[in-house]
Parts: sequence; C-alpha cells; structure tokens
Amino acid sequence: MGYLTELRTQWRPLVAATIGLGCGFSITNYVTTIMAPHLLQEFGWSRSEFALISSLGLVSVAIFPFVGRLTDMIGVRRTAMIGVTAMPLAFLGLYAMNGAISTYIALFLFQGILCVTTTATVYSRTVVQYVIRTRGLALAIVASGPALSGAVGGPLLNNFVEAHGWRAGYLVLVAFSTIAGAAALLLLPSDKKPSEARPPRAKADYAEIFRNRGFWVLLGAMLLCNLPQVIALTQLNLVLLDNGVSTAGISAMISIFATGVLVGRFASGLALDRLPAHLVAAVGLGLPAIGLLLIASSFDAQIVLMIAVLLIGLSFGAEGDVVGYLVVRNFGVRVYGSVMGMMTAAIAISSSIGAIALSIAIKLTGGFGAFLVATAIAVLVGSILLLWLPASPPAEAAPDQPAVA
Repeated sequence: MGYLTELRTQWRPLVAATIGLGCGFSITNYVTTIMAPHLLQEFGWSRSEFALISSLGLVSVAIFPFVGRLTDMIGVRRTAMIGVTAMPLAFLGLYAMNGAISTYIALFLFQGILCVTTTATVYSRTVVQYVIRTRGLALAIVASGPALSGAVGGPLLNNFVEAHGWRAGYLVLVAFSTIAGAAALLLLPSDKKPSEARPPRAKADYAEIFRNRGFWVLLGAMLLCNLPQVIALTQLNLVLLDNGVSTAGISAMISIFATGVLVGRFASGLALDRLPAHLVAAVGLGLPAIGLLLIASSFDAQIVLMIAVLLIGLSFGAEGDVVGYLVVRNFGVRVYGSVMGMMTAAIAISSSIGAIALSIAIKLTGGFGAFLVATAIAVLVGSILLLWLPASPPAEAAPDQPAVA
C-alpha cells in the first residue's frame, strides 16, 4: 500500500477531525480579535477590563484532563457533541448581549468549560485510532484546521462585521458552528474498538499511565519546552523592536514566523512517519533554543534575526504533531485522551509560568535578555529529555476500518 493510500481509505476521520477543529473552540481567538474593538466601542468597556478576561482561560487548563478522560470513556462523537452543541449557544448568547461585561465573562467561561470538547485532545483521538502508517501527516493536516479557518474565514468575517455589525457577525458564527459541527459529527466513524481488551477503569488506567516512564519524560519535556511560548504568542513584536528591527521589518518577520509554523507542521508530520519519533521530537522541539540564543546575542543583523524567528516558527508548528504522535506511540489509543488531556494542560501551565517569569525578568533586568537565555536552556534540557523515550514503539494493532461513503 502506498504512503498516501491510507489517507484516501481513512478519509472520514481525517476530514471529520479537520472540520471539527476548524469550527471548534480553537477559532475563538480569531473571533475575539475581530469582535473586540466593536464590543469596546459599543459598550464602553475598558481595555484593561477586557484584557483581564483572557486570564480566565486558565479555567480550561483544569478541564482538559477531564475532557481527555471523558473521550476515552464515552468516545469522540459523544464527547465532541457537548461542544458542538455549546458553541452555537455561546455565539447566540454573545449576539444577545446587553452591555454588561459580566454577561461576556459568563459566556467566556461557558465556552472555556464546555467547548474544549471540540479541541485536538478530543478530535485527534479518532485520527490516531484509524490512521497508523501516515499518522504524522494526518495529525499535521488536522492541526491545520483552525489556521485554515482563521486564514480564510477571518478576513471574510471581519469584512462582514464591518459592513453589517458585530451582532450579525455572531449570527453568522451561530450558523457556521452549527452546520460545520454537525458535519463533523456525521463524518466521525464509530468509536467502537473490537480489539479493546477491557473497559476503561480510572484507577487501573492512571496507575498504568503513571508507571510508564514515558509519561514523566514527556510531561517534563512539555513543561520545559513551552516556557518561552509567550514570546511567540504575544511578545515577538516587542522583542524584535528591542533588537532594532523596523516596523516594516517586523511585518516580514511575522510572515517568516507564520511560514515556519506551516512548514514545521508538515515537515515534522512527514518526518515522524519515516524517522525515529524521539529523534524528530528532540530536534523539532529543541530548535527554539538556538533561535532564542540568537535573539539574545549581540548579533542583530537582519538575517540572524530572520533565522531565529524561522527556527521558533518551525518548532511552534511541529509541536502539535509531535505531542499527539508521541502520546499514542507510547500509550496506545485506549488511554490516549487521558494522557493527551494532561499534556495539553501541562503545555498551558508552562506557557502561563513563562508569561509570569517574563514579567518578573523584565522588572528585574529591564529587558528580555535574561528570560531568553534562561528559557533557551530550559528548551535544550526539555528536548534532550525526549531522547529518553523508547526508541522502538510498542506493537500496534491494525487500524479500525471506518465505512467509506
């Protein structure tokens, strides 16, 4: 069977997960970016109030392990159905807002608690369950769902809101999340696993997970490698300005970063299907160490900074493939959601710790240098940890065969 043949025969889980992620909780960042200026102008909310709301996203960190466990217990379709139902209800509530910021906060929390059932922790399980030979590439394709929605739908939604208002924009999102979410649910293949040896039991399953050396290695690596994530997410512009990059130059750098994310995602997916996974993971997640040290160094030449930003982007794109691949490779499908939920929470916690550490470092040193060097060392240690993962994966059963319509 050719390399791409499996993607054709297992198209249903692949398409279902891509659509599900592309209309799920991950798109709320794009939506908030578009809607925020209109809401602030309409209701007179302060920027500081609105910025503080983002910290409530930490609620989702506590939810991810439970969502992952729920997926293992009742299956992808029934778990995702919770979020697919909640997403349009949340957008409908936002459409009907009367101006009280407490209403927006309540709806933000509603999304953060219920709609995380439409994230990769849930949908990627159906991909790793049915796709084996091309699993790395499949995970890369699925991880591109939210980015595709943002790239195509973001400008369309922004133009629509400018022309018809934010309330009409939320109504469009109600329709989009309902139709696309329903399509994802209908396309999902059966959750039934005839090969599953025993039903999930929390005590036995978690004991099995925690006895696995791979869990602690992977957890430590995720905590260390994601400490500098705040640089890529919110501070890249400021870091580059500190290094003398012009406003026009920053636009080019952001484009390089985005290109790196896309290339890194698919390059890592292809590499995972062909090379030892622990080596791919160590290299892919270790690249930012070089990039961070280059930015912290005295070499401020444009080409040096471009290489640094590209390396960070490549790693940012690779992580989505690497984590899911390593989880199923070391733990199998049966407890995939349980482990993936904990890893997702660890990534979010690490990113938050990094943001706090950056704030402290800037107050103490007045710049980014100390933080860049410290987190580069953390990333290097975290990536080396990944080399301790087993070189040979456990024996895997053949994938289940969903009905192809």
